[in-house]
Amino acid sequence: METNQLSAEQGHMPAAELSKLVRLALPILTAQLAQMAMVLVDTAMAGRVSAVDLAGVALGGALMWPVMMFVMGVLQAVTPTVSHLNGADRQREVGEVIRQALWLAALGAALLIAFVLNAESVYALMVVDPAAIPVSVGYLAATAWGIPALMGYFVLRFLCEGLGFTRPAMFIAVSALVVKIPLNYVFIYGAFGMPAMGGVGCGVATAIVMWVELGLILLVASRPRFQLTGWQRRFSWPDWQMMARLMGIGIPIGATMFFEMGLFAVVALLLGRFGADVVAAHTIAINLGGVTFMFPLALGMAATIRVGFNVGAGKYEAAAYVAKLAVGLTLGVAVLLGIFVAVARHSIAALYSTDAQVVGLAASLMMFVAVFQLFDSAQATTIGALRGYKDTRVPMAITLVGYWCVGLPVALTLGYGWLGAPMGAYGFWIGLTVALMFVAASVLSRLWWLRRNPSVIVSLAHR
Repeated sequence: METNQLSAEQGHMPAAELSKLVRLALPILTAQLAQMAMVLVDTAMAGRVSAVDLAGVALGGALMWPVMMFVMGVLQAVTPTVSHLNGADRQREVGEVIRQALWLAALGAALLIAFVLNAESVYALMVVDPAAIPVSVGYLAATAWGIPALMGYFVLRFLCEGLGFTRPAMFIAVSALVVKIPLNYVFIYGAFGMPAMGGVGCGVATAIVMWVELGLILLVASRPRFQLTGWQRRFSWPDWQMMARLMGIGIPIGATMFFEMGLFAVVALLLGRFGADVVAAHTIAINLGGVTFMFPLALGMAATIRVGFNVGAGKYEAAAYVAKLAVGLTLGVAVLLGIFVAVARHSIAALYSTDAQVVGLAASLMMFVAVFQLFDSAQATTIGALRGYKDTRVPMAITLVGYWCVGLPVALTLGYGWLGAPMGAYGFWIGLTVALMFVAASVLSRLWWLRRNPSVIVSLAHR
């Protein structure tokens, strides 16, 4: 009877689940694009002051954001945990999860602040333009004032998303972008009695925006629909056992994100020896790849929510179907985007630069974007689906091996010509593509295996 009922349900599943995934993913996509736009706004407005201010802001972001993303990944354990409880109709247990996650957020904020306030010692170990260091240090010191608010925002955002509400993050991100532009103007260039602070002003504006985001998400999370969770109902001291469970799920998420971001950051640095034109072309192509990556990233986050909900409800076949649908959808979008990139690559490159050599090389590298984003899309959405099962440690190991033990050696060997003629940027991009192929094939195999092992799913669900 149960099998027949499930078959009947699956007859209605495609349209219903597709609609749910898209409704969850589109707001996430919009929020991610708005966040990217804020970085572009900082770059454009600081660049109008001077190249030193632009470099200072860029260096500050390069140092802070990978670590910030790691901490955010740890807190992202909230999403599958809440979605499991929501699916199991145990919403009253969500409140304690959130209170303990807020303690984790406070700890993460303290560590991150300590790190950014010691940026000057980090730069001393790197080959960095000395003129840009004071701007970068000032930018990070100003941003540090907003880090506690951002950590709190992440926890409450993931509460909303775990319960299936992804629109608040979209509205808040768009609102933050609208607020960021005039604040940048006031603090970067000087207005309304404020002194012109240059690149440091970006940090001041960023810190204010972080507090605005926290204020807005508090308004959302205080609405009646969240009252059942009771997250505001009482105060809780740290529960180290629950915090350890959250970290057991979240640290692998943060590490997975850090391993991928780290490889792309290292490749950008290693390409520096080939000259400014190569670095510029690589930056253009990788920026385009970052935009196309927002689509599978959003679908992966939506898959986390829906898979987690179904696993929490004990509907393992439905969870497997959602994962399969999400991966199929992201591959379809990737094919369309790949065709668009391949056809429009010269026109896209020309939007970034008027240098014919840079445009030509960037357009060539964009062919790698057209191909590798198929694998990038597959791995991002599949990892998102695995997070819905609370399966985070195996994907972490896969990304460590794929990016750093497979992709980087291939990139170095081909790019620097250790076994033949140096291929330069093309060799490094082949290495990135090989890494993504390895990771995509491995996590897809993991998902295929996991969905056929209910005992492992149950074990992961009780983490």
